[in-house]
Amino acid sequence: MLTEQDIYLFREGTHAKLYRELGCHLLAKGGARFAVWAPNARAISVIGEWNGWTAGTDALQPRWDQSGIWEGEARGAAPGHAYKFAITTVEGRREDRADPFAFHCEVAPASASRVWPLDYEWGDGEWMAARSRANALEAPCSAYEVHLGSWRREDNRLPTYRSIAQPLAEYARWLGFTHVELMPITEHPFYGSWGYQTTGYFAPTSRYGTPQDFMYLVDVLHRHGIGVILDWVPSHFPDDPYGLARFDGTHLYEHADPRLGFHPEWKSAIFNYGRHEVRAFLASSAHFWLEKYHIDGLRVDAVASMLYLDYARKAGEWIPNAYGGKENLDAIEFLKQLNVGVGRDFPDTRTIAEESTAWPGVSRPVHMGGLGFSMKWNMGWMHDTLAYFANDPIHRRYHHGELTFSLWYAFTENFVLPLSHDEVVYGKKSLIDKMPGDRWQKFANLRLLLGYMWAHPGKKLLFMGGEFGQWREWAHEGQLDWHLTHEVDHAGVQRWMRDLNLAYRATPALHEVDFRPEGFQWVDMHDSDDSVLTFLRVDAEGRYALVVCNFTPVVRQGYRVGVPLAGRWREALNSDAPFYGGSGVGNLGGTEAQAVAWHGREHSLLVTLPPLALLLFVPEEAR
Repeated sequence: MLTEQDIYLFREGTHAKLYRELGCHLLAKGGARFAVWAPNARAISVIGEWNGWTAGTDALQPRWDQSGIWEGEARGAAPGHAYKFAITTVEGRREDRADPFAFHCEVAPASASRVWPLDYEWGDGEWMAARSRANALEAPCSAYEVHLGSWRREDNRLPTYRSIAQPLAEYARWLGFTHVELMPITEHPFYGSWGYQTTGYFAPTSRYGTPQDFMYLVDVLHRHGIGVILDWVPSHFPDDPYGLARFDGTHLYEHADPRLGFHPEWKSAIFNYGRHEVRAFLASSAHFWLEKYHIDGLRVDAVASMLYLDYARKAGEWIPNAYGGKENLDAIEFLKQLNVGVGRDFPDTRTIAEESTAWPGVSRPVHMGGLGFSMKWNMGWMHDTLAYFANDPIHRRYHHGELTFSLWYAFTENFVLPLSHDEVVYGKKSLIDKMPGDRWQKFANLRLLLGYMWAHPGKKLLFMGGEFGQWREWAHEGQLDWHLTHEVDHAGVQRWMRDLNLAYRATPALHEVDFRPEGFQWVDMHDSDDSVLTFLRVDAEGRYALVVCNFTPVVRQGYRVGVPLAGRWREALNSDAPFYGGSGVGNLGGTEAQAVAWHGREHSLLVTLPPLALLLFVPEEAR
């Protein structure tokens, strides 16, 4: 039951556990207790399968404390029953609305909520006890981004959470990924929105099964040693007539003024972050997934659209803040509170911002003036790198700065390097189809792109299909082209992805000091004539890994590279190995450092650079 403390925190906007009290909760004596926030309603009752959808039978009463919360019990409600709130507005109009805090929903296009318990016997205790290490900023983090409905199907039917759990967990583990990032599974009416138009902020979509089925999916991934990151969308919501928009007949969750409350790009409603109860609703949604579903991290979508009042708007279409600026001060405060709360209550989880601008301090602590996110997507790296790789190698010497520029700002934030679903849809082409040259060069370029990405400072994210070089753009109506993995060159990319992940995880220099300058040293950033980059990654104990990238199809014999240590350097990775579909040019497993000063270092290696390839060398004693 709601206490005075609950109401105080709700009104203050700091209550992050509202799902324990609002919505529908089964009673031990039978029936269910209901509570809903609708301060401007004239009357509310619960309508459902047990009462013939008859308004007035199970009426709710407003609380005495002027909180705007209505509550009551329905003795006939039982697990699985569909229900809605019949709301009489101040104008006397009846609106039938889904429960904003519903744990389960009917399968779209049906739109009622369902009475549902959240009992489940978890088997991921070992993961949960140790996940602080797996989610640490110095830990390896390579996320496999997945759209559940189009990863793999049988007879072109949507998978279920249970049917996909074991294959996805085994595949992600075999590939060596540390995490799976799920595109939004929060309930959404339009499948083609990919989940980014959310109506159920506390319900996994019923397209794939029940809440317990989704718990099973997370449980299986955890038991395979795979963390789960959930895409979460607090930036906007659709205006479907049963949802949050004008919930009690007034603009309750969203701003009334369309210059603040309507998103012109996505044709959806924008939350009123200045309303304390709305902030509590969203914070509770975030905490809900972390607590009830053991989610390891939230990737917060479209943060830039929240930060700027003029986002996607022309002059005159937005309202400046109290100081005349374009910053959304209420959204900024919400994000800070969100991240402080998550860090306090779930310190072994992470929040990740998809933020595409130069907003300072996105991944810096709130007490240091930042927004408090754990990490931020590096959209600049993604744009520059893909633009560079689109060039024919003969012209790449003129675009060398597109590769080196990212290191000027690489440590200003805790960055994730993303090659996400957004880069392989709507005419943008698949990753391999973006690559120039003939078929062999396209595959070599793709292996080089992935190798360069995994060697670059920052955590990693790759969208499904990229790991084996799918030719088609991603389409949510079908499944990935799995038959391609039986072809030699596609299977080679897949094996390269696996070995990249295994080397990345086994080599602390590649992940341990991702977010500080001391984890990276240029060897030579200036060889634009040959389109070659050489750099060192350094772990917390000062151990090195040398990365050499040749961005042209020209084999370069006797290429000298300065190194900090004498002795033999082992060739730990070579993307041109025949095993991956390459031509087999290399250095016979390694090379001995010579006492020849080069690149400002006392020793150097004389190496052969394979065409369109990445080489990773580690000192022989480093294992």
